[in-house]
Amino acid sequence: MFTRSELEIKTIAELRLLCQRYGLRPTGKSVQKVSYITSLIAFPAIALNQLQEGKGLRRLSFGSFQSIGGALDEMNSPTTEQAALIKASLEGKHLSAPSRWEQEKLLNLYKAKLLLEQVMDLLAD
Repeated sequence: MFTRSELEIKTIAELRLLCQRYGLRPTGKSVQKVSYITSLIAFPAIALNQLQEGKGLRRLSFGSFQSIGGALDEMNSPTTEQAALIKASLEGKHLSAPSRWEQEKLLNLYKAKLLLEQVMDLLAD
């Protein structure tokens, strides 16, 4: 992330701004450069260690991952006609009310399915 030499040439005000940008507090007294530098150098390693220890943001359990997969299976795939309506919807073509609300539901369901597929891809790593 940051090198010590890169940070040592900055003023206390610049270091304070960097810490504020990332939501970090100085490790010691806020009038000493070393307090800011220590926080800025150490936070990446601390964050990764916290992930490994299960603190804060955590990986999903296998069961939760399977539940997302099950939801995707339950959603199934659009039929040919549904796919055509989704494509037309994405092109900005709309039905008249009240069918338009159902069209929006279909489009939103399709978008949710795509996002869940992205979630599965992201979490599979």
